[in-house]
Amino acid sequence: MSEFDNITTPPPAPTGEVSSDDRTMALLAHLSGIILWFIGPLVFWLLHKDKPEKAFVTDQAKEALNFQITLTFAYVIGAILTVILIGALINLLIWLACVVFSIIAAVAANNGEAYRYPFAIRLIK
Repeated sequence: MSEFDNITTPPPAPTGEVSSDDRTMALLAHLSGIILWFIGPLVFWLLHKDKPEKAFVTDQAKEALNFQITLTFAYVIGAILTVILIGALINLLIWLACVVFSIIAAVAANNGEAYRYPFAIRLIK
């Protein structure tokens, strides 16, 4: 088995009871991506990555950050394609996907469930 066979499988989510504070922080990490782009999830990840008791927040902030990075790539492609006038539609659809999936992720995180975005390049491990 090669090390690249399992490259797209997301890492396992932290298990156990999640505190109310951790659920709220994970919810904010997901929702901050809508307004603050990748900066919001990045701040949550950097603040909590070295705290083992905040594993749920770290995991969800990492997932939100990876999703926002993936959307950034898509926005760049859409911006390039504005030359042939389809880029504006693509960017609108990407923004809509960002809002919808971020809200779904925030609701799941608030329920204490680790959410995995259906399409995200997981650059941050």
